[in-house]
Amino acid sequence: MNEKIKKFVTENIDKTVRYSPKDEGTLIGLPYEYTVPCVGDHFQEIYYWDTYFSNIGMIMVGKVSYAKSNIDNMLYMVEKFGHMPNGNRTYYLNRSQPPFLSRMVRDVFEVIKDKEWLLSAYKTLVKEYKFWQTDKLAPNGLNGYLGFEVKENDPENTLPRFCVRCKLDIDDIVTDEQKIENCLAAFSIYECGWDCSSRFVNRGHHFNAIDLNALLYDFEENMRVFSEILGLGEEEIWRERRDLRAKKVKEILWNKNEGLFMDFDFDNNEFSKYKSVASFFPMFVNMASKEEAESTVKLLKDLEQEYGVACGVKENCLSFQWDYPNVWAPLQYVMYKALKNYGYDEEALRVATKYVKLVENNYEETDCFWEKYDGVTGKVANPEYKTQAKVEMMGWTAGVYIALSNELEK
Repeated sequence: MNEKIKKFVTENIDKTVRYSPKDEGTLIGLPYEYTVPCVGDHFQEIYYWDTYFSNIGMIMVGKVSYAKSNIDNMLYMVEKFGHMPNGNRTYYLNRSQPPFLSRMVRDVFEVIKDKEWLLSAYKTLVKEYKFWQTDKLAPNGLNGYLGFEVKENDPENTLPRFCVRCKLDIDDIVTDEQKIENCLAAFSIYECGWDCSSRFVNRGHHFNAIDLNALLYDFEENMRVFSEILGLGEEEIWRERRDLRAKKVKEILWNKNEGLFMDFDFDNNEFSKYKSVASFFPMFVNMASKEEAESTVKLLKDLEQEYGVACGVKENCLSFQWDYPNVWAPLQYVMYKALKNYGYDEEALRVATKYVKLVENNYEETDCFWEKYDGVTGKVANPEYKTQAKVEMMGWTAGVYIALSNELEK
């Protein structure tokens, strides 16, 4: 790891720690310290899936207590709200984000080995799982970013920005039905974390998302492992759920024509037209067969750019911020682990090397980590909104940089 950057990261991690036990304005008070993505004024909340990628870096530099504290706050919010929201803001309560919480718990437990803590977390994770299986279940038995309540003021508050971000003409949204439909689309795209992406455009709430179902498979497998460690005797329940999901994913989300797992529009009975890194999530969680992985890896040549792995391919791209040619930290880590899991070590090494060099080169030019980069130019990607102006840190960029640097050093 570049020593100058290592010093930058370790010094700034402590500066991202917040403690706000009481509700204040839109900020939801939390009982423990937590880390936020940035040192400065932007992103001053704990976010759901962001935190997984921040945590992996913090664990590697010995800040396990921060990672555990982040998780304890998330478990607190699941107990309080029935799910982990997008973040600890009142305006995030109507949505969650990709469910990485069981994986976070597993990462920390493997370090601290505290069975009492794991048992408490297990009981709360059962509630988190129920949320996904109740509110986010499509008619075909698989999950999607679904199930939102549209309140009276939501169209007025949500649609102007959503239309700009998804390149829609707000003047075309005139009826109450159209307003509700587009609010649901907005909540869905924000919940999936890829906001915005050509995967769904403005129909995310009509899709079975392949990454979501892969993560829920991982959730079920983690719960099976936890039950075994704790001697709860519930392993078979979780194994059956895991295996049933795998069966349905392979039946419904495997696009035989493309040889890929892909997002599926269950209302229109058709696959998304956009190929993306999401297809690698079944490999990330070890759900794909050897043959499915071999077919999926062929997509890498279209995703991989000179300076990293783009979110998706150039074909059918609408140029949203989670599209080609943008390179985002979490997807580099997912891709690296997916390839490693199935023995594609050379490809994984190349992906890790490109991202580490990309971050280091831009740090040398700007003294900063950034939210996303351009895989074609190797520079900072054009910001979509003001908060992507220069900030200190960027939690998941730091976390993934640390993780992949450590892998390279091995």
